[in-house]
Amino acid sequence: MNPPSDPAAGGGGSPSARPAPASHQQDRAQPPAAADPAARTRAHSDADAPPLSQAGAGPEQPDPAIASGAADAVPPSSDPADAGPRRILALALPTLGVLVAEPLYLLFDLAVVGRLGALALAGLAVGGLILAQVSSQLTFLAYGTTARAARRHGAGDERGAVAEGVQASWLAAGIGLVIVAVVQLFAVPIVGAISGGGDIADEALDWVRIALFGVPLILLSMAGNGWMRGVQQTRRPLTYVVAGLALSAVLCPVLVHGLVGAPRLELPGSAVANVAGQAVTAGLFVWALVRERVELRPHTSVMRAQLVLGRDLIARSLAFQACFVSAAAVAARFGAASVAAHQLVLQLWNFLALTLDSLAIAAQTLVGAALGAGNASGARSLARRISGWSEIFALGLAAIFAAGAAVIPPLFTDDPAVLDRTGVVWWFFVALIPVAGIVFALDGVLLGAGDAAYLRTTTLGAALLGFLPAIWLSLVFDWGIAGIWSGLVAFMVLRLVAVVWRALSGRWATVGAEVPRVAR
Repeated sequence: MNPPSDPAAGGGGSPSARPAPASHQQDRAQPPAAADPAARTRAHSDADAPPLSQAGAGPEQPDPAIASGAADAVPPSSDPADAGPRRILALALPTLGVLVAEPLYLLFDLAVVGRLGALALAGLAVGGLILAQVSSQLTFLAYGTTARAARRHGAGDERGAVAEGVQASWLAAGIGLVIVAVVQLFAVPIVGAISGGGDIADEALDWVRIALFGVPLILLSMAGNGWMRGVQQTRRPLTYVVAGLALSAVLCPVLVHGLVGAPRLELPGSAVANVAGQAVTAGLFVWALVRERVELRPHTSVMRAQLVLGRDLIARSLAFQACFVSAAAVAARFGAASVAAHQLVLQLWNFLALTLDSLAIAAQTLVGAALGAGNASGARSLARRISGWSEIFALGLAAIFAAGAAVIPPLFTDDPAVLDRTGVVWWFFVALIPVAGIVFALDGVLLGAGDAAYLRTTTLGAALLGFLPAIWLSLVFDWGIAGIWSGLVAFMVLRLVAVVWRALSGRWATVGAEVPRVAR
């Protein structure tokens, strides 16, 4: 899935050094004179290249030893609106790696803890749910920061783009510390409410109390991913994330099972390993900011502007959470086979969503840069082009899953009842994939334009008019999981209508280094 001026980003932090925002017109606007198009989208192909924030800053060259290492930037282009498949894939593939790395590590963590027995697994499930609910509502630190940084990058204001990351990182640290304090204070009743008390609560509580210290680190990594995507650097975030997860993967079995002379911590060892890896990743993102040599002081006006965008994205995330938690709760009332089938197909849906999201994030980055450069018509062209490629990709995926209807589900279970229930919803799932190809791509386009308020409103509307009524009517009229998945189809179709209408209207394509405060 923005407000005005950012005083933190000018040369030396002076508000007067910021380029004047471009006028919010619909056609191509003239970018600031200093924003040479080549400088705007420079590939920084040398490992010795200066930090992004030093681009065009003057004749002084920084020491290569502290250069930003921007060799991971995308291939050169004079205009983000001209991006072709190679450039889009250069953004999307590393982003996909970041998106799937954490779920893959969680499977490994699950396997390690699983050897402790069912009680430890249940404790990990409860603790993981609490942590996921806390962090998943704050993804605006990534997506909102990308939208704001991409506009400044497109306008040639590299210091301003990086400064968005600085302010988002201050927000991440502050919000994270508040969450740690509040959840530590209420950890016992929260864990008890979710687990039902007893031994599972005792097991989960120790894990939660340790893992909570990773929340500020997770949020710092979100902010780091956000600004780096905004300046079209996606390979370095992947290496940072993999470095942290690699450390966690080494420490997890060692600490959980007491290998190579380490103490046997059991389930708390999993939390310690997680926090250690998160500290490495967050530290690398913070170091990347320091190397850019922009002003590091907090600026409340910029953080307030980021929170406006965050408010809309949080409301949107809550709508998703309400729908999917309700769906799981109702599916459970139809029996074990139904809830197992629902979860099996939903996990496949989530995996496909991550895959398509990588293209959506590329769209967000490029559209934001095009609008920042004053190129509204180019941004609209990008929206059409990336949506088309996303749809072609989605159709290919739909064909694969349609052909594998009899083959893929048995890879996950051999229970006849679960397989029978899976067959009920499989074709809903297949039909949704082409719809998602368009919806997710245009979500990325509108997020890149800063049109979060529109996405918030339409997502809430689709949830209230489509998904949630179908879920609860399924329970009342005993429609089973077919009714739940009918609701998901209605939810996605309503979102499709909303984002296509918005994209065709062109009203989202407002140019300038600043994102408009309200949707038009």
